[in-house]
Amino acid sequence: MMKHVLIIDESPLFREYLRLKLEESGIEVSIGIQALDGVTKMKNLVPDLIIMDSSLSRMGYIEVLKETKTSPNTINIPVILMTQRIDQKQLLELVSYNVKKVFTKPVKIDALFTTLSELLGVALKIDESPGIVEVHVNDNIIFIELAQGWNRDKLDLLHFKIIELIKLYEILLPKVIVMLSDMKLGYGDVTNLEKLLLIITRASKAKHKFIKILTMDDFAHKFINGHESYGDIKVVSNLHDAIDELLTELNPDMIHGEKRAEIIGDKVLSADNMVEEEAMQLKFNADSHKITKESIKESVQDMRIATVDDDFVIRELIKNSFEGTGAEVKTFSDGEDFLSVADTEDFDLVFLDLIMPKKDGFAVLDYLRGKDTKYPVIVLSSVTERDTVIRAFNMGIKSYLIKPLKPQDIFKKSMEILKPGF
Repeated sequence: MMKHVLIIDESPLFREYLRLKLEESGIEVSIGIQALDGVTKMKNLVPDLIIMDSSLSRMGYIEVLKETKTSPNTINIPVILMTQRIDQKQLLELVSYNVKKVFTKPVKIDALFTTLSELLGVALKIDESPGIVEVHVNDNIIFIELAQGWNRDKLDLLHFKIIELIKLYEILLPKVIVMLSDMKLGYGDVTNLEKLLLIITRASKAKHKFIKILTMDDFAHKFINGHESYGDIKVVSNLHDAIDELLTELNPDMIHGEKRAEIIGDKVLSADNMVEEEAMQLKFNADSHKITKESIKESVQDMRIATVDDDFVIRELIKNSFEGTGAEVKTFSDGEDFLSVADTEDFDLVFLDLIMPKKDGFAVLDYLRGKDTKYPVIVLSSVTERDTVIRAFNMGIKSYLIKPLKPQDIFKKSMEILKPGF
């Protein structure tokens, strides 16, 4: 008999990716797009398993779990819960609701599918090949990094992640930099390389001239340049050049310095072939998806956030942005101040200025890396400090914000970092 799984999650990224993978394995999938919808479908369909995210609006996940106990048909349905963080008291509370497994985000795909196989009694197909795929948006450029090999399941997830980030950042003219880190390619990689390029072009809908492939690999360079479909995509060997080329191609008259901020900031850019009416409609639709303090409450509730910056105004701006969300924000005036508590306090997110007196942001990053501390870090930089951002990238930092900051920028970047399904 076909197994039936109900996914209750407000993130299209997680829902659609998981639905795709489960249906490939012959499992029927229903979607609850929010808590009330999930409860209704649970009672009507009585699935074999519920996969639920803890960040639900209008009705909390505990209320959903309580609903499972109101009917003998649903009381024994096993539940997998996804959450940003959970304490021992909450874990004990979940036992009575038949929660079989709790995954903290970002979720390891192989561990998730192992649990699904055990609970459903179905062998699920999963690519166990090594491979890291990370996606972030900086300066309205989509940065995609692949390392350690190809994992086709993660490439499938990339499609949904690109779409989600374009929506989150309201990007009208997508620009993409693909970083193939330490990957030596050959003819055996052609299928995966073509799959990658197809996913990026379809999901982003970026013009080929706005896609840069950053790699030192000669095979990748020759293959892409000689490909009839992707020959207009440029392969580069320097991240600084890749960023500068994208910004220059958007507006050749722009020069380094403050004028460049017009592109890096909030300016809405329209595609060459976009008529005024289409641009107005897109902007109107984007306005309806503004990220507000209220909309991020579920994601940042009970989180501990550190702000490390020698600028009092920046510290207070970030602190005030999260006021009333349930998050605790601790401020530090320099890196030395922050490192004095780094070994004794845990943080879910760190905003880190790069240029500070005493110990700067790079000293902080060096220390955290030496301790193998895995704080999600968002570095802060001014538009004229491009080289410092490149240096941070080389130290493993993938997300940054350009000053001056606005609450909307802070919310979007926080959502990008804190709400990944995987």
